[in-house]
Amino acid sequence: MRAAVLHGSGDEFKLEEVSDPEPGPGEVLIRVAAAGVCHSDIHMRLGEFDGLPPYFPWVMGHENAGYVAGLGPGACGFEVGDPVAVYGGWGCGLCRLCLSGDEQLCDRSLWAGIGRPGGYAEYVCVPSTRHLVAIGELDPMLAAPLTDAGLTPYRAVKRILPYLLPGATALVIGAGGLGQFAIQYIKLLTAARVVVLDISEPKLERAVALGADLVLDSSLPEVAKEIQSFTGNSGVAVVLDHVGSNKTLEVAASSVGPCGIIVQVGLAGGGLWFSHANLPVEALATYSWWGNRLELEEVVALARQEAIEVSVEHYPLDAINDVFRNLESGNVMGRAVLLPHPS
Repeated sequence: MRAAVLHGSGDEFKLEEVSDPEPGPGEVLIRVAAAGVCHSDIHMRLGEFDGLPPYFPWVMGHENAGYVAGLGPGACGFEVGDPVAVYGGWGCGLCRLCLSGDEQLCDRSLWAGIGRPGGYAEYVCVPSTRHLVAIGELDPMLAAPLTDAGLTPYRAVKRILPYLLPGATALVIGAGGLGQFAIQYIKLLTAARVVVLDISEPKLERAVALGADLVLDSSLPEVAKEIQSFTGNSGVAVVLDHVGSNKTLEVAASSVGPCGIIVQVGLAGGGLWFSHANLPVEALATYSWWGNRLELEEVVALARQEAIEVSVEHYPLDAINDVFRNLESGNVMGRAVLLPHPS
């Protein structure tokens, strides 16, 4: 099969012929119809995550959707040809976290494209059918980004629903792939107002189209004061930071109100100084990590019911290096999706 192979940190991907994966006991082979490109893949390609990927040559790609192509001995619940989204947070399946359903939190996780070869290839081998979610009539090109870009903010928004009472304000930092989903979830599930920050005018325009009540250029020096003014100087109830840099977390700390909560989602490597002097009284700070398989089912259900919009730009697998360059420069409006099988 063809695969985009990474041979070392910082290298470009090379399109190569590699051996077809064969599903072992309980495993399932997926013909990859679409593989989303995540911003975290940029950090991993550059070697900015300790120990990841585990060895080279490596096939990345953790946002995958396609069709069941083969079942290993004992694998059941799906048939060859079934359209599926692949849940990528593969855990050990035995620890307390896995048994509670949160496999993505398992410290022995062998995630798709991270602990095991991923979907930047024509086929991917999935360790169990429990990691598959039926997508029905939903286009795999739309389903693939749901497995992370759609799932991660969904979990984060579910966690902060008690804070988003009618009349409350949520601040969404970053209006890219994840931020666009977050805006929609807040508007769909609550009566809160939404303020959105980004440096890209087209992305801010997209945020308005998705229901944002106020959009601001995050590079403005007085942006936190603008946010405080919008809330009557009471601060926002919730901050969802999909960037996670020192600068954005500083804005988050200056914008949140008393008893509010900051949820860091982005992986830009920033930190938040947690102290009485830096945060309002009883404000909380935490972070949210991906989502679980049941939450992916819920996200897929929303997409199948057309309750959320999925914005994608699709490219052939051969264009993977151009796609990564576009993503690094901020020139992807929603989610970039690779199509491994030429039409």
